[in-house]
Amino acid sequence: MGISIAMLVGYILFPVLIILLFTKVKATRKVGTVMMAYAVGIIIALTGVLPTGAEAGAEQLASWQKLLMNVTVPLAIPLMLFNSDFKLWTKSLPKTMAVLIGGIVSVLVALVAGYFVFRNQGVPEFEKVAAMMTGIYTGGTMNFNSLGFALGVDPSLIVLTLTFEEIVTFPFILFIVAGGYKIFRKLMPFPDSASDVTGEDGASDMTGESFENYQGMFQPKVFGKMMLGLLLSVLFLAIAAGLSLLITHKLNELIVILTITTLSIIASFSKKVRELPKTFELGMFFILIFSVVVSSQFNIYAINNSTLTIMWYILFVMIVSIVLHIIICRLFKVNGDLFTVGHISLLCSPPFVPPVVEALGNRKVLLSGIVIGLAGYALGNYLGVAIAALLGVL
Repeated sequence: MGISIAMLVGYILFPVLIILLFTKVKATRKVGTVMMAYAVGIIIALTGVLPTGAEAGAEQLASWQKLLMNVTVPLAIPLMLFNSDFKLWTKSLPKTMAVLIGGIVSVLVALVAGYFVFRNQGVPEFEKVAAMMTGIYTGGTMNFNSLGFALGVDPSLIVLTLTFEEIVTFPFILFIVAGGYKIFRKLMPFPDSASDVTGEDGASDMTGESFENYQGMFQPKVFGKMMLGLLLSVLFLAIAAGLSLLITHKLNELIVILTITTLSIIASFSKKVRELPKTFELGMFFILIFSVVVSSQFNIYAINNSTLTIMWYILFVMIVSIVLHIIICRLFKVNGDLFTVGHISLLCSPPFVPPVVEALGNRKVLLSGIVIGLAGYALGNYLGVAIAALLGVL
């Protein structure tokens, strides 16, 4: 019982410590809070301190883990979507939409094609792996985690997939920031257009400080309004749970996640909801709890020739999606900088856009990159569920 209570406290305190490091130590911002959370969980798992099987406290710990996973993701989704101004979609002109649609089509084609290339390699629940990759490559970690939860994916498989994804994706990001974007400029040497320009009404607050800025969360005025966002998130969870019970007479994670996502997008069109402070950061806190819990269930013995196939699958998806996206963007005469921020925003989510824009030295593509990423946040869960259903039938 003692170790299970200690770990329950740890699952909440570790994300707090991660946030403090992220806020105080500049170097940790290059790693990211989610990566640190998964690293902490994996280290805990590798130490062997957690009870398993018939060991004392194992059953209680498993129940705590299940409870935290069942609660944190449904609460995080609304909080992270509330601040998203989806009205920006209507302000995006053709080339931004071409990058968005072209990027999503490229990712989906690559994912489905890769599924048929690698599906006979013994990967368990491979269609669910494809669904989670759809989520992360159109919306980011939030969609990845919510799809893993909604589809009932084994925690060890979730951790393996995300670990391999990071191994493949981060070198690509480093390549871009280190100057790789110049290749895309040469491949798509088209001039900027009005569609790429961040106007005065949208550029000022679309900076790196708009994402994961945890400072000031406990100021009285901020904290109170942030708690209103949490109450609204709890309300959406209750509505989703009620709808699931009404339709299936049980709690169906898939119905819960899709209902919460839909309600959150609708709520974000309200200016009062959109201006609730620090809800994105509070949502990230819940995602960090989920990340530590899931990764602490990591099983190193699950890595074998079959599961390594996941890494080759992800590498295949990345390469094919980039090539297809370049072809589509060239057809629509999209310039290299807009392509770069658009593809990075889909692969890695909006928080990665400002650092890439800084490397490009071109703030004119900032708003377009943010818009593309917000669209991915909204669409990722739906696309992931659709891919899982499609591949499950095939």
